[in-house]
Amino acid sequence: MAFYDMEINRIDGKPADLAIYRGKVLLVVNTASKCSYSRQFTTLQELYDKYRSDGLEILGFPCNQFNDKEPGENTEVKTYCEDEFKITFPLFEKIEARGQNTHPIFQFLTEQAPFQGFDTEEVNGQWMKNFLIEKYPDIYEGDGIKWNFTKFLIDRNGDVRRRFEPSTEPTELEGIIQALL
Repeated sequence: MAFYDMEINRIDGKPADLAIYRGKVLLVVNTASKCSYSRQFTTLQELYDKYRSDGLEILGFPCNQFNDKEPGENTEVKTYCEDEFKITFPLFEKIEARGQNTHPIFQFLTEQAPFQGFDTEEVNGQWMKNFLIEKYPDIYEGDGIKWNFTKFLIDRNGDVRRRFEPSTEPTELEGIIQALL
């Protein structure tokens, strides 16, 4: 199955065709508006504003699997993200990013870009690794999504180029995004 063949629904429940993103550089992110990493919404939006006209699209997939940090219904999530973070990039319906009910898009992404570990040379990466090993060792195991704001960069051909863990700030992706654009 190719990336563009998967079925997804917009946050309003209407079907969305991923084929409309063919030829674009995509950053796919599992989000949670009440998570401490939600501060990344601001820099994600800044990247979107800066590079959208060059072909960047950011696709946000709210998820409530990690410490219940996205508890609301889809309409509440949409309103909160637009009002609080001024999000204009596309949001899709809440999904599960890991486990038995993992949405096909995240099954695909984690198969294409397995977990490579956290950058333990940076404080946030070391903290995240320690946090998961201590509190959620089952989440730390394997290639599944580790936490909110895991990011996948997809090139214009629909190939997954790289995975970035939550501790990687969106601003750190700018050079890589520019190279793909």
